[in-house]
Amino acid sequence: MSAPRRRRLGLPEFSALLALLFANVAFAIDAMLPALPEIAAAFSPDDVNRAQLVLTSFVLGMGLGTFFVGPISDAVGRKPVIAAGVALYVGAAIAATQGQSLEALLLARFVQGIGASAPRVVGLALVRDIYAGREMARVTSFVMMVFVMIPAVAPSVGQIIINLAGWHGVFWAFAVFSATGLAWLLIRQPETLEPERRRPLRVPVLMAGMREVLGDRDVRIYTAVLTLGFGQMFGLLSSAQQIFAETFGRGDSFPQWFMLMAVLSGGAAALNGKMVMRLGMRRMARTAYGVQAVLSAGMLGLFLSGLLATPFAFPVFFAWAVSLFFMAGVTFGNLNALCLRKMGHIAGLTNSVVSAVSTVLAVAIAAPIGLAFNGTPVPLAIGAVVCSGLAFALMGIARDND
Repeated sequence: MSAPRRRRLGLPEFSALLALLFANVAFAIDAMLPALPEIAAAFSPDDVNRAQLVLTSFVLGMGLGTFFVGPISDAVGRKPVIAAGVALYVGAAIAATQGQSLEALLLARFVQGIGASAPRVVGLALVRDIYAGREMARVTSFVMMVFVMIPAVAPSVGQIIINLAGWHGVFWAFAVFSATGLAWLLIRQPETLEPERRRPLRVPVLMAGMREVLGDRDVRIYTAVLTLGFGQMFGLLSSAQQIFAETFGRGDSFPQWFMLMAVLSGGAAALNGKMVMRLGMRRMARTAYGVQAVLSAGMLGLFLSGLLATPFAFPVFFAWAVSLFFMAGVTFGNLNALCLRKMGHIAGLTNSVVSAVSTVLAVAIAAPIGLAFNGTPVPLAIGAVVCSGLAFALMGIARDND
């Protein structure tokens, strides 16, 4: 069945607009990485690890916002919710430039994360409203390609901005970047959800849907595995700048190394696309976590034993960090699809619940990993061993077959 006909942008312009809106999330996380040393020096010189909370507070806000923005957009329309979210994002970015303490900065980042959840979640609803079948696949493929490319270049862009205007300049860039997307949306994109297709926002209906989603044993398992996967990934993002700079003396070249790391892991989605038809989603995810648990244990053993000669320490760490990014590309899409397998009748709510729960709980994993940084990759490796090992075990007790 094709999507209903309605006035819409051309496919290239719509895809570009959606990619710009989605890029706010990746840009707001990865462009901040080079700014962490300056923020630590300004607000927490006695405990530089606390600067990592600038990342996790944003992720926490984004996870909480994900609970609400989807159902609200079903009730009032897509454009008002995206516009309100972007306005909140821009306002919080400007407020961050005026912060006089780390606590004020963390609050602004938390609010900014809430705002970022709107284009992240409701943007996909725009696609579902307008396109179907192969056209929908073309749009989402292009958007995801851009979304993957942003982390590769964001730290370098952030470093350029910092060199020109200091860490405050990064937040002004967030505001300008997001406001540009909002103006484009308001001027060019018609509302995609007509009043007759909107659904009233009824709390009892939402609660019943949440109980159905979280009441399914396999959905709970896959959500827990997503949480563990996000936790170790956010832990890597939180610790990466300090590890490159303090452990390996590569702080100045960190943006370039981060770009290379993202590029090298970019083939994960292509590999998954080829292998998943042969092995299935559950087996692919379980295999990836099993391999990662072994790799992380090996990395941890090498650094704890002192057997790794200094010239080889950085290449070994870098290869392992690439494997963490690669694992995310192999597992996250499969796990989301597995969560939706039995929840097609409430797919939107399921996506909101699973995304929100896994993102919020992942912060509880990533924050301690980042704060435990001791000048070595050991805390991060321990976190990866535990998370990947538990994820492997949980995947083994899921009961459904794909």
